[in-house]
Amino acid sequence: MTEPFVVNGQRITLTAPSDRVVAERVVRHIQRRIDEDDWRPFRSRSDALRAWIRLEGIRAQVLTALKLI
Repeated sequence: MTEPFVVNGQRITLTAPSDRVVAERVVRHIQRRIDEDDWRPFRSRSDALRAWIRLEGIRAQVLTALKLI
């Protein structure tokens, strides 16, 4: 098991050492989208979130931690 990874006070479940890098990248990516209000290629934030939720895993956990879903 790897060290706990916490986003916005919520623990993200990591199953492999490489998951930490993925989680950090997802957090930066989502935060940049929020900061820049840039949801391309989606039409809106809600369209982007709807698509990303289907991916499940780390991305869904990050979205939940950021209180987007």
